[in-house]
Amino acid sequence: MPLGVFIPLLAYANVVQAAKWLCNTFGFSERLRIGDHRIQLTFGGGSMVVVGAPPPNAPTQSVMVRVENVDRHFEHARQCGAKIVLPPETHPFGERQYTVEDFAGYRWTFSESVSDVDPSTWGGILMDNPETKKQTSLREPMGCE
Repeated sequence: MPLGVFIPLLAYANVVQAAKWLCNTFGFSERLRIGDHRIQLTFGGGSMVVVGAPPPNAPTQSVMVRVENVDRHFEHARQCGAKIVLPPETHPFGERQYTVEDFAGYRWTFSESVSDVDPSTWGGILMDNPETKKQTSLREPMGCE
């Protein structure tokens, strides 16, 4: 998981192009690339995730929140009336997550780290590797267009 408790997810039609622009223009750094549909970016002590554009009429932004016990958190949110989008599920990348909509239709994903998994085992490229960073870095000057 990237740094921080609150992790915004912003959707763009072209994830790679968006990440390049954000890194070049705002000074973000690429942390993890997952194919061409998801890129984690960091800045200072925080992070964000650039994701592929959602289907029509779906939210283009959401927030991920790290919690200590995702199942207990899910049960409380369910009892309080949160609309369940995805129930708790443990993913191959080591996170157990669920997604809900709040009363205004905003999506929230709550995530608990349950195991430390090497991203290369599920198709991710961790940018902390100096050799990988050299090959796919988004920090190289792109110029302002």
